[in-house]
Formats: sequence, C-alpha cells, structure tokens
Amino acid sequence: MADLAVAVGALFTQDRESSNISDAKSIFEAEAGEWRLLQPVWDMKQGYEVYIGSPMFPIVLNVSFYLLLVTPFSIIDLFLYDWPIFKNYKILPDEYVTWPQVKNAMVLTLWNHLLYLLPISLAQWVWQPHLELPTLAPGLFEFFWHQIVALLIFDLFYFVWHWYHHYNRWLYRHVHSVHHQYYVCSSWVTQYLHPWELISVGFMTTLLPLLFNFHPFTNFCFMMFNVIVSIEDHIGYDFPWAPHRFGIGFWGGAIKHDMHHQKPLTNFQPHFNTWDRLFGTYCPGITAGGVKPKELLEWERKKKEKNAAARAQRQRLIEMQEKKAEKKVN
Repeated sequence: MADLAVAVGALFTQDRESSNISDAKSIFEAEAGEWRLLQPVWDMKQGYEVYIGSPMFPIVLNVSFYLLLVTPFSIIDLFLYDWPIFKNYKILPDEYVTWPQVKNAMVLTLWNHLLYLLPISLAQWVWQPHLELPTLAPGLFEFFWHQIVALLIFDLFYFVWHWYHHYNRWLYRHVHSVHHQYYVCSSWVTQYLHPWELISVGFMTTLLPLLFNFHPFTNFCFMMFNVIVSIEDHIGYDFPWAPHRFGIGFWGGAIKHDMHHQKPLTNFQPHFNTWDRLFGTYCPGITAGGVKPKELLEWERKKKEKNAAARAQRQRLIEMQEKKAEKKVN
C-alpha cells in the first residue's frame, strides 16, 4: 500500500522543490561537529546519494521490501505449513493456504502495480526534482516523535475509512469486498485490494510525512514500518515474538485482524484497538493453535445474549402488531 502511496503523494508535491532540502539546515542540521545516535546508519548513504535521492528510490524501496517480507511467509504457507514449529502458531490451523489462492492474490497485486504504480512512478521520475539529502541524521527524539504522531493519526484515519467502507453498502460491495474475498489470511492478501482502496489509504501514508516535513531517513523508516505492520496483520500466525504478546494491550496485530476477516463488522483499526474498544467494535482474536482465549469466549457469550434479547424484542413487536391487527378485524 505504501509503495503506491509514495508515487501518488509525489504528484501532489512536485512544486515543493527542496521540501526536505531548503528546510534541511534549519530543521535537521546542527552545529558543526555535533554527533547524533542515528548518524552511523544515515552515513551508510555515502556514495549512494544519487540513487537514494532519486524520486524513484522510495518506490523501489517499498516494492522490494514488500516482496522480501512476503516471500518467506509464502514459502511457509505453501511448503512448510505442517511443520510443528509453524502449525502450532497458526491462528486457524485447520485452514490451508493453497497455490491458487496465492497466485490469485499475486496476480491482482502485480496488476495494480503495473496499471497504477508504474505510470505514476514514471510521471514522478520526470516531474519531481532530485532530492539533496541532508548531512545529519534526525535527532532521536525527533525521529520517534514523528513516527508516533504519524502512526496515531494514520490509525485514526484508517479506522474511520475502514468503518465507513463496511457500513456503506455500495462502497463495501464495489470496493472493500475485494479484500474480503479471503476468509483465511496470508501475506499476499495484504495488498489484495481494489485500486481505490490502494490509492486512498496509501495517499494518507504519504501525506503525513509531508505535512510534518519528515527527515528523509524518518520517512523511509515510516514507510517500511507500515509495510511490516500491514504484512504482520495478514500472515495468519500468532508467533511468540508478536508485539501483542509483550503486554502491549493496546496493540492489535495478526490475531485481531484475522478475526476481522472472520467477523467483518469488528476490529476496524489497523494497528491499535483503542478506537475499536471505545466504539464497541472490538472483538478479541483467536490465538496460536486455534485457541479461543477467555476474553473471546466472554465476548461470544455476551454477543449471544445480546442477539437473543434482540430476537425476543422483535418477536414481542410482531406479537403486538398481530394483536392490533386482530382488534381492527374484530
């Protein structure tokens, strides 16, 4: 999603020559001799500035990074799914990912890239100026502050976007239902999207770094982090190193989004679960090995009680209407 976003965003910022150049000294540069914790990493760009500063670099970075991450999970799903080290952590252990499913997702993903990403990328390469990279890396506080702010804003934006594309029947039928053709998640499902979803959500991913005038290094890391999180949401595995396992109660992860594909009117947030809990759309996820935690069992019990009460209420209304009809007849 982020790769197309980078390309789309560039078309709206072509007039900002030096958007990260003219402000670089006032925002990112420091007094001579100052050393920053991220400097050794940023210095790895030396000798490659002509490539990293190219308008095409963010796109190449995102596409290659996405392919790098989905490949090992595709191998696991297709060839190693019965190995205990993997099957024990599969969220739906009795559901298998097949080659036709993977091929179908790959075809649509690559088709979207060729039909939409490639033309935009070529336009970006022609119209957007080469980026002159700042000498100094971003400060550590600035780096994390920008990451956190952008992550929180994007999370809220996508929650609203996602909720609306489920409750608006036309948008769901013609746009978001494409993604929900897959009940069982796998890594390639991450970008199995309708073009409108790819562009609209992806544009927000690009817009935030531009609004906050990210350092290029911060921007690259933000895009890569979004790729990591998006794929982790769709892998269909609850691995021991998953963030939600480390007491991060507000983080969603694979088990939360996997449940969204099972119960589409729940779990609309992409990263956290705060807004879902606040608006009553949160549903606990199934954990490794297909185990339902106590929180999910309690959620299902309350849901059954709520549905039973609703059915009883509807039945009472029907009976009242029938009695009124009988009185009119008599």
